[in-house]
Amino acid sequence: FNAEEPEILHLGTGANKNLERLAPALAGLPCRLNVLGQLNPAQRTILEQNKIRYTNTPQAADAEVLRAYEACDMTAFVSTYEGFGLPIVEANAVGRPVVTSNILSMPEVAGKAACLVDPFNVAAIREGILRVWKDSAYRTNLIEAGFENVKRFSAEAIAAQYAAIYREMANEPQS
Repeated sequence: FNAEEPEILHLGTGANKNLERLAPALAGLPCRLNVLGQLNPAQRTILEQNKIRYTNTPQAADAEVLRAYEACDMTAFVSTYEGFGLPIVEANAVGRPVVTSNILSMPEVAGKAACLVDPFNVAAIREGILRVWKDSAYRTNLIEAGFENVKRFSAEAIAAQYAAIYREMANEPQS
């Protein structure tokens, strides 16, 4: 973990991905932001207005996404809406701490393996980023919890859950 100038990975540039709040949350911090996804002119302006040092990969193949996770120091996934939140699990799988939203599916996907923040509150996002950045024991706990969390989403675990549902359905009386 580069505590002097961490690289923060941000995935996606749709309105729900919340780059517009992440940028001011990072303003003034000595970090680098790696944004995967096509930035629009307004997003570039927000990044520049907040003096964010950033790189941008408009389109990334799976191997490039994996390299981005491995190269970053933390993942910021402060989305305002997600159906699931796969980047949380992907970051967990490569041992990267995650700052994510405390709404919708993200807390359920993250379990105890992410720092949960209010995605509508710039100060809360900043506080979460700083906690992961500055508190090495907390960061280590998140990483360790992440390695455990990812096991819940293995093919074997998911198949076992489906099998249990099918067994339960087969044993229920037909109405």
